[in-house]
Amino acid sequence: MNPSVSALVAMLRSREARLGSTRLVLIDGPAGSGKTTLANRLAVALGGVASAGAGTFDPDAPAPDVPILHGDDMYEGWTGLATLDRVLVDQVLAPLDRGEHGAFRMWDWHLSRRTHTVPVPARDFLVVEGVGVASRAARPYAVLVLWCEAPWETRLERGVARDGEAMRSEWERWHPQEDAYLEAEGVRAAADAVIDGTAPLPG
Repeated sequence: MNPSVSALVAMLRSREARLGSTRLVLIDGPAGSGKTTLANRLAVALGGVASAGAGTFDPDAPAPDVPILHGDDMYEGWTGLATLDRVLVDQVLAPLDRGEHGAFRMWDWHLSRRTHTVPVPARDFLVVEGVGVASRAARPYAVLVLWCEAPWETRLERGVARDGEAMRSEWERWHPQEDAYLEAEGVRAAADAVIDGTAPLPG
């Protein structure tokens, strides 16, 4: 049975910040396992608002009270897992830990290049979701590491439904590299809680 959102929030609030004054939540797990849904549930429970997902950052909108960052905005395309830490850790987490603002340039999957800058000001809470975000380099900054999982067939179905049938081959190529990366980083074993992405998540 999955833990409730309220239990996760209570766990989060009970722990001392490790990222400057910010309590960081890292939500990891394979693609299509429910990470974005969980990130939105947590952010709303913390007094923030849900994100519309990767690729929807609006540079003209005010910074949210509980920012949600998406790994999909940080990778450099389907082969970008290996460079994730250079963005997430070096450009976001390390500056925040020094008491500075973080920022990174968002990857545009249609243009295959980085476009506008996503500022990450210091806030009480920061939620980061995406495959590989809870790497060994990122975990020391987090007060809560969550792992989402679901069967591959379910995740592939969700991915194709979201991205279109033309992306099926990309999902199939991505699958083994994400498995290898997550296993090498030991993310599931390091998680504070494992979430079944096919089961209800109580409030």
